[in-house]
Order: sequence, then C-alpha cells, then structure tokens
Amino acid sequence: MTGVERAVVGATPDGEPVERVVLGEAPGPVVHLLSLGACVDRFVVTGGDGVRRDVVLGHDTLADRLAGTGFHGAVVGRYANRIAHGDLPLPGGAVRLPTNDRGHHLHGGPDGYHLRAWRLAAADDERVRLELDSPDGDQGYPGALQVVATYRLEGDTLRLDLEATTDRTTVVNLSHHAYWNLSGVGSGTVDDHTLEVPADRWAPVDPTGIPLGALADVAGTPFDLRTARRLGDVVRDPHPQVVAGPGLDHDLVLGEHDGTLRTVAVLTSPATRTRLTLRSDRPGLQVYTGNMLDGTETGRGGVPHRQGDGVALEPQLHPDSPHHPDWPSATLAAGETSRATVSWTVGPS
Repeated sequence: MTGVERAVVGATPDGEPVERVVLGEAPGPVVHLLSLGACVDRFVVTGGDGVRRDVVLGHDTLADRLAGTGFHGAVVGRYANRIAHGDLPLPGGAVRLPTNDRGHHLHGGPDGYHLRAWRLAAADDERVRLELDSPDGDQGYPGALQVVATYRLEGDTLRLDLEATTDRTTVVNLSHHAYWNLSGVGSGTVDDHTLEVPADRWAPVDPTGIPLGALADVAGTPFDLRTARRLGDVVRDPHPQVVAGPGLDHDLVLGEHDGTLRTVAVLTSPATRTRLTLRSDRPGLQVYTGNMLDGTETGRGGVPHRQGDGVALEPQLHPDSPHHPDWPSATLAAGETSRATVSWTVGPS
C-alpha cells in the first residue's frame, strides 16, 4: 500500500462532517471507508476472471445511506443483533432499551452506531483508526463507552479490530454488517454463490427473530454448511425456519474456541471465480441472506437493493445473550475493555 486518500464528503443532519478514506491500489483491493458508521462503503477487487468489481452493497449518496435501514457495511452496536423486547437484564437491575424491530431492540437501536459520525483519528499507510464516544444512557445503555475501530489493509486482507471500554457495567457486542456479492454490485442475487461455515449447531428463532433457547444440531438441516452449499438451494429449502425467514437470518454456533482468529466462513462466486475468506474470534456467525431488502433502498447507480442481492456474514456473540446466562457473556464491567477482530481476504478462487 503506497498511501491513503482522504476527503470530507458531506455531513450528518446535525452538521458533523463525514470523511472518506481510500486504501490500497489496483490490481489489489481498493477499500473505501466512511467515518459515517465506520463503514466499508466500497470493496473493489480483481476476480479470478481478471475483472475488477465492487463486491459490497452500498449507496451513492450520504442521504441514501442515512435513510436506509440495512446497516450496509457499518459497525453495529452497542449490541449487535437482537435483545428481546428491549429488556436488558444487568447485575444492578433491568434496563429498558428502545425497540426498532418487531418489538425488539436491534443493532443498538434506532440511532445506533451505524448512523454516527465517528472521529477519524488516524489515517496512514499502517491503519485507519476511527473513534466514537457513546455517552452514559446512549440508546438506553448504561455507562459511557469509548469505541475504537481500526482497519488495516494487508495484501488481499482487510482486518478490523474493535475495542470498547466502559466506566460502568454495560453490555457490548460489536459486529460488522457488510452485504457481499462477489459477482459485483448490481449483478443480481447471490443465489449461485456457495457458502461454507464450520458450525455444528444453530439457534432456532421465533417468528420475530428471537432465539428460542435450545441450540440445535445442524445435521440434516439447511443450516448444515460444513460442506459448501449453493445459497439459492439453501434459501428455498422447505424447512419451516427458512420458509418463515424467508431465507436465513440465523446464528450459527462455531463450536468451542479460545478466542483466537480462525476461518468462520468461505463464500465463493463460481461465475467470477472470486472467493471471500472470513476470519473471526467470535463464537457465533449471523448469516443473513438479505430477506428484508425489498427494493425501497437505492443502491449504487440507482439500482434498488432487492431480496438476496447480497449476503451478510456477521461475527458476533449470540443474539439475545443477556437472556441466556449459559451463553458467552456480553457484560462488560467498569474499566474493562471488550475486543473483537474480523478479517476479510478476497481474491481469485
């Protein structure tokens, strides 16, 4: 990497400047980052067929991004995924959080971190560091939280390190919410992509996306992705949980681990001979096949985002974990720091 390109590209409705940083150079990955949501706005790579493409869904304007409800490419939090009924149990007593998804709290609430103008603290050949101060009571959460998102582009790999430190007991479950289409933005659905996830269990959910409690074995279900499967076949499986989706919006449990970075998903486009290898240190991976992309959001070139146009692979703690004390805990005590890492390696398959 020879340097970075940095520019102010607009502002939030309350006047906070939004900056863009561009990392990398062809023929390797070129990544556009926005301080709005600490998001990956573009990820341009050379496929195995020799053609360069943007492989993450995004928007042409800040207005479209701010109006959207898809969390495209953003860091989501303070708690990624759902907390049932906005009811957050904590050692000091229950806390009420605002609800924004079928009566539940999703991805940090209606004004989550994906809509914030993060502070661009550093941008150089080594890293892009974005910082966010989330005050006590932000979206109902107790404790002032200092959040840092650090991106590094190393060869064909983009790495994201997330850190959060609190001054009062709270919960933290940060994740990243890019939608991938390795055939290129605007190319249609990801039905012909194959996906492999080394998970042996999954979390069945109720009709509103809340885990029912007991984890289930993936064997004999469409959630068995231990061998790569075509996504179009998975999302059209007659399994009741898939039909209700419609599609996948489920947590896959990655088995026992010690918090080290390891491969948690491999996504491949046979058409463009392009592969994404996702690594994470989280215990779960939410696989979301864009079930609620209904064409109302405007994507690149004015093309609407429709169901199945991308797949989100979200490494995280398990959904609604505050209500499941036997699952890995999201609770963070005063003075403690939460850390999570995810990396994406994209190139020819």
